[in-house]
Amino acid sequence: MNEASTQPSKYDDHRLPLQKALKGGSLAIVAITVVSLIAWGAAKGMPGVWGVVIGALIGGGFVLLTAVSVLLTSNSDVATTGAVILGGWLVKLILLIVVLVIIRHMEFYDHVAFFVTVMLALIAALSAEVWAIVSSKVTYIG
Repeated sequence: MNEASTQPSKYDDHRLPLQKALKGGSLAIVAITVVSLIAWGAAKGMPGVWGVVIGALIGGGFVLLTAVSVLLTSNSDVATTGAVILGGWLVKLILLIVVLVIIRHMEFYDHVAFFVTVMLALIAALSAEVWAIVSSKVTYIG
């Protein structure tokens, strides 16, 4: 018997696209954060830096938390995965509203830097995750 045929293929791992998405999304968030810190720090000083930090945490963190929850429940049944994803989404939405209400009138961060960083982080993370999933080669039997 050929021993090579008993080894599992990397194409059989259904978690591979999720792992690539998480890695790609994380790298995109780090890149956007570094570039934004330099740009907004130079333009607006510490308020720009704080706007970037808060924006990257909200914009990038929320997208990456969804990918982590899908990855952690990838070996569960569909109901469990769905409950975790929807429950996580609800918790993140409530947390977002609370954070935005708390920081709404604060002046220690630049509001434009915050908004731009949130948008860039969301676009970069989602684009990187979509690319990672679409470009992954995984065996599919439908």
